[in-house]
Amino acid sequence: MSRAPSRYRIVLREPRRRRWLAPLAIVALWSLSVAVAWQWAAHRAAPRLAEVSRRMDQAERQLQAQRDRLHDLGQRDVTLARSDQISRDANLDLQHTLAQREEEIAGLRADVAFYERLVGPTSQPQGLNVHSSQFVSAGGAAWKYRIVLTQNLNRGTVSSGRMRFLIEGVRDGRLARVDWTQLHQNPAAPEQPYSFRYFQELEGSVMLPEGFVPQRVRVSLLGGDVAVERDFDWQTART
Repeated sequence: MSRAPSRYRIVLREPRRRRWLAPLAIVALWSLSVAVAWQWAAHRAAPRLAEVSRRMDQAERQLQAQRDRLHDLGQRDVTLARSDQISRDANLDLQHTLAQREEEIAGLRADVAFYERLVGPTSQPQGLNVHSSQFVSAGGAAWKYRIVLTQNLNRGTVSSGRMRFLIEGVRDGRLARVDWTQLHQNPAAPEQPYSFRYFQELEGSVMLPEGFVPQRVRVSLLGGDVAVERDFDWQTART
């Protein structure tokens, strides 16, 4: 009696380790090819890379040198500009000082000439007198005055007394007069004393009323038994 064929077939299986050999071999070959390609590329590029690195270092050194030079030039420019400004300021100060000295010398020469005329051998004897009056604006309604008194009639004798003045002009279309107390804005303002042998300068400041237009200055001296009065045109007295 014959046997029926079996439905099962025997298949021989390879060991698990052998199944991974092929992929591993492929990966190894790929890595090796990449390494070989890298070594070949590095070998070909190494001389060029070294040259590029050398040129880059040289360019960086040149750039830093240019920066240092630019900084030095900037500092030099600042120093020269400052030196030039200092020289200009010194020159202006010197010119201003020279102008002041010239004014002082001119004033001293005028004083010497005035003194020579007053007490010199050719001077004409004259008693107590108001030689001049000068008014200089001090801003706004304020004015500084300088009045010079002289006498050479009694040489060696001291002339003393009190001085005051008033200013005549126009206000609101009418003639007006501003006296000593109004000019000083003080009803009890004392007269200005003087005492000298040959001449004396009296100085001070006053305030003119708003809207007042001065035209004439009248200076009065009262000393002992002597009274002197002299008028000055405002345009001449003002400087």
